[in-house]
Amino acid sequence: EDSGESTTKRSNFSSSDVLQDRKEFLHRFVDREILSEHLASWFDEIANNAESFSAFSAPFELIDLQKFEYALEGTRFLQLVRMPNTIYASTSSSVESTAYLALEDFLQASATSLWEAFWGHECDPTPFFVSSLYDGNWHFYRAEKAISKGKLEGLCGSALLLKNPRHPQAKWDDVIQLALLKPDVGSLISVEDDSKPPFRVIGEALFFAFRVLLARSISKSDIPMSLHSVFLILVDSQNGCVVKVEGDVNKLELHLNNVYKSAAAWYKSHSKVAISPVDRIWNRLGNANWNDVGALQLLYATFHSLVQYAGFPKNSIEDLAAEHSSRLQMRQYERKLGDKASNSNGMLHFQHRSVQSEIVEVQEDYPNSEKKVTLEMGNVVLIQDSSWQQEYQIGDVLTDGDITFYVALPVEDPGKPVYLHVGSLTSQLEPPWEDMDSWYEVQRQTKVLTAMKQKGVSSKHLPQLIASGRVVHPGKCSKSSSSHNCDHPWCGAPVLLTGPVGRTVADMVKLREFGADEAIRCCHDCLSALSSSSSAGIRHGNIRPEDVVCLKSDSRQQQHPYYVLTGWGRAILEEPRDRPTLNLHYSSTSALQEGRLCSASDVESLVYMLYFSIGGDFPLLDSVEGALQWREISWSRRLIQQKLGDISAVLKAFADYVDSLCGTPYPVDYEIWIRRLKRHIHDEDNGKKVNASS
Repeated sequence: EDSGESTTKRSNFSSSDVLQDRKEFLHRFVDREILSEHLASWFDEIANNAESFSAFSAPFELIDLQKFEYALEGTRFLQLVRMPNTIYASTSSSVESTAYLALEDFLQASATSLWEAFWGHECDPTPFFVSSLYDGNWHFYRAEKAISKGKLEGLCGSALLLKNPRHPQAKWDDVIQLALLKPDVGSLISVEDDSKPPFRVIGEALFFAFRVLLARSISKSDIPMSLHSVFLILVDSQNGCVVKVEGDVNKLELHLNNVYKSAAAWYKSHSKVAISPVDRIWNRLGNANWNDVGALQLLYATFHSLVQYAGFPKNSIEDLAAEHSSRLQMRQYERKLGDKASNSNGMLHFQHRSVQSEIVEVQEDYPNSEKKVTLEMGNVVLIQDSSWQQEYQIGDVLTDGDITFYVALPVEDPGKPVYLHVGSLTSQLEPPWEDMDSWYEVQRQTKVLTAMKQKGVSSKHLPQLIASGRVVHPGKCSKSSSSHNCDHPWCGAPVLLTGPVGRTVADMVKLREFGADEAIRCCHDCLSALSSSSSAGIRHGNIRPEDVVCLKSDSRQQQHPYYVLTGWGRAILEEPRDRPTLNLHYSSTSALQEGRLCSASDVESLVYMLYFSIGGDFPLLDSVEGALQWREISWSRRLIQQKLGDISAVLKAFADYVDSLCGTPYPVDYEIWIRRLKRHIHDEDNGKKVNASS
């Protein structure tokens, strides 16, 4: 026992000595040029021996980058500070200072978007921040602070750092990733396609990588960081590459009298260095080419650095990349719907004939269109779920331009009509596009309305989820029929029952019954609905005249109409995988341009709906580019505000507010606009009547 206790004491003493020696080693390891000199012979050996270039192989396989690119589809990266072009060709200190601000912004944008995409929104606030590195004392400062203190010339790079309440300025063991800003990273890029940065620059990168690994080995932090690998980024004002260093710091021979010789020996014997080819990161305007291979390599390095800190993400690369094929099918599907919607809006569908020189009009020919089966007025449908069954009679057949749905009357209570949405059967091998759309709409809208109910979202301006289930028997039959053995195509199809039932704004516009008062009340009620849904993190995504229903109040004291925002079959549930549907006339700018919704997307869509409903010019749009151009011209020339201003000053003010909000991260102040619009609503009991023709 005495011998074992003695051995433990000697082990603890030895461990504490090693820890103290490493601290002293790190304290003396401060000159990057001396390390480069000690590594010069190693670099010469690599340069003279082609086989030794395996030590500088690429850190990532091309197939892994491609999979990572698929996983990032729909992820938005936004660098706000542009990288100045060829910063070292200018003597202006303001240009160089902007470069460090841009580098910090690039790191912040990269890490934040990756964190949200892979680890999820619920992990906010993000546990990291960015600062720049000052080589005068090897401390980290915000670029703005360093520049204001006259430390610009001593800045050498930026770092992604872990938030540490005990050390707000961060320490070296808080470094998640380093990015060095050097003037000559891309000096060899024009010489060969697989170029690497100069050895002098590589030597500096190895110096910083060693400091990070050594600092982690003596850290007392409770958060585990990798002791065996670190990723660095080397960039200039246009190009960049990734340096990965792997190695066991425990194999370092601690010679405190010559720390640089020890570090060089460790690199030569116990490390593996990988360097990606230098590639273009920023274009001439200073914007990052996020989807190109150069920026993709840097993003992949940042992703692996975050994994070292946070562990494997909730959404893996494989899971997100696996959705590429489904997103591709959805894109093709949306194009089909876009073509159909264009024709339904009066646009002609043209195609080239190889035997004719001119363009000729052709008729729509959808696959399997002859197989499409619809219910008819008078049909009785028996619907059931796990706990009930009930018969409904089809009272009317409706369409919103894309999907067929029905007004159904309960056989036992005909005075309470409901909307009946019927989806196609997934067992059909090749269902027509219309049936696929109806199946998706039923499934999705059921999910959204159920989520609203579970989260306690309640408003008379939102649709009610009455029931959902499956068709047991469609046709003119009763419960006594042998319904379970029916071979009708609709048997087993999913259904959704919603309410209340009313007239759509599209119908009111056709009848010239949508005037100034109706537009104000509609805007007020839709904002009330959006306010309720947004509180649960749900966004509509595509508000059209067909999606807003007008009803009469049940109250005998107040007979004024009110509006319900329907059409939640394409809503976004704040999931990174959700993508909004695209409509060239009603979708928001961010939906068309970036494939995602921003905080103001729904109110922007609402403004377009009101603009077209009161007689705004309906443009012929046949491409996303054309739709974006129409939006830019209309907002810049204030055409939308002027048209809404012709009928209401408050609607014009609301459009101005939406214009100022679009493209910003600021949330919509629903309450203030609901109050302002309410003051301009004229109820029927005050004697004012709407002149719809005006």
